[in-house]
Amino acid sequence: MPALAAFSLVLPSSSLGDEVPVGDGRLVDEGVVAAPLGDVWTAFTTKEGQESWMVAHSEIELKIGGRMRTHYDPKGTIGDAKTIENTIICYDPERMLSIKVSKAPDGFPFPNAVKNMWTVIYFEENGPKSTRVRVVGLGFGDD
Repeated sequence: MPALAAFSLVLPSSSLGDEVPVGDGRLVDEGVVAAPLGDVWTAFTTKEGQESWMVAHSEIELKIGGRMRTHYDPKGTIGDAKTIENTIICYDPERMLSIKVSKAPDGFPFPNAVKNMWTVIYFEENGPKSTRVRVVGLGFGDD
């Protein structure tokens, strides 16, 4: 997946571009990735894809209620205390993926705040070799 190398340039520190706070509490990040839609979808929704650009370790069950477990530390293992677990709320293949944190890693500074938030990721073809990705965080509170 050579095209996925572009993700590391476009998404450093998990950011697609400018974060835009919206009046209703949403936080929106969006950008264009120099890769075809199918490759971008694969990068977000498969073990191999996630491990190619985002995390050291990944497990994903792409189904409603499925788990997406990730780990940033190459020395860590899926299932240990630093594993991040998300539940897949819903998805529309190659169009949208929605997830909710179901277990924050040990030491995460806002474990109660994430209980009320969820993320929706939109994918849109922006040309034959280009994909617009829009990440919308919802459910943020004052904490």
